[in-house]
Amino acid sequence: MKRSRFTEEQIIGILRNQESSQKTADVCRRHGISKATFYKYKAKFGGMDVSDARKLKALEDENAKLKKLLAKAMLDNAMRQDVAFKKMVTPGARREAAAHLCSRHGVIQRRACAVLAIDRSSVRYRSLRPDDAALREAMKKVDGERRRFGYRRIHLMLERQGIRMNQKKLRRLYREEKLQVRKRGGWKRALCTRLPMVLPGRTNERWRLDFVSDAFTDGCRFRVLAVVDDYSRECLALVADTSLYGLRVTRELYTLIRLRGKPVTVVSDNGTELTSMAVLKWCQGTSVDWHYILPGKPMQNGFVESFNGNFRDECLNETLFSSLAEARSQITAWKEDYNRNRPHSSLGNLTPYEFASKMTLQTRAA
Repeated sequence: MKRSRFTEEQIIGILRNQESSQKTADVCRRHGISKATFYKYKAKFGGMDVSDARKLKALEDENAKLKKLLAKAMLDNAMRQDVAFKKMVTPGARREAAAHLCSRHGVIQRRACAVLAIDRSSVRYRSLRPDDAALREAMKKVDGERRRFGYRRIHLMLERQGIRMNQKKLRRLYREEKLQVRKRGGWKRALCTRLPMVLPGRTNERWRLDFVSDAFTDGCRFRVLAVVDDYSRECLALVADTSLYGLRVTRELYTLIRLRGKPVTVVSDNGTELTSMAVLKWCQGTSVDWHYILPGKPMQNGFVESFNGNFRDECLNETLFSSLAEARSQITAWKEDYNRNRPHSSLGNLTPYEFASKMTLQTRAA
């Protein structure tokens, strides 16, 4: 509002000149104001003396201050409600909230910090950490190749490449790059206690068999026979075909025996392919003990079930197969990568191939 060039005392003096039988036009001409301004002064200060004008001025000033305080309080309340849903636990979250208030409500940083009850030094702080662009790119490259790996396995893969990094730092970068792996589905967990499985003491002591099912892009189904060594966790075979009968299973086992030697025990479930006459004849011909788990107890075959979960999560669910030849090629490549490159947590973060080689050397040395 434009400020008047006359004080209240001067305006009351002008009105009194007019009241003392002077013409309005002469009064206006003498003081350089228009008749409209004169009558506006008269409407506001007519019949008042100097003390009354001073009281009116004080009341107007007080009213303006109260309005200003009320507007400030309402704005503060609106800003608090605007960020009420935000979690401001970390300094970064508080900086984001202060920046949001400054941009949304047009207030200065000092005002935003006062409303949020935070220190300006924490808001004005700028991190001196390096951006670690090379580490982030290496981490994202590993994650792009192995999308179902968590930060622990990514840490192991980076160490294999010669990149040394504190695991807490990698976890921070992993979280900032939003590379977290969301688990798929979930099964109900049994509440009863289980006895731990007795582990074999060498390779080829116990093999485990199971089947995994998947589909091509045209909807046709195919199955994969998985054979795993309990001691080294090595995947011995992944046989993919549209149908796998008992005779085909025994033929694949004969091939494995020629390559690796004969196992002491084979463990499997009670599927029709694995309880057929062909399997019984194979057991009699090779003198291999075949053990069947109890019906409805898949955890008695837990090692191969765990392998099947990784196989499905990292290979079958990540790849589309258009033909049987393509499926066999991709599955074979994944098996080689699993045995030679993928670290296994239960083996001290060694690969199955490295663990088997290490145990063989120790046995020979003993």
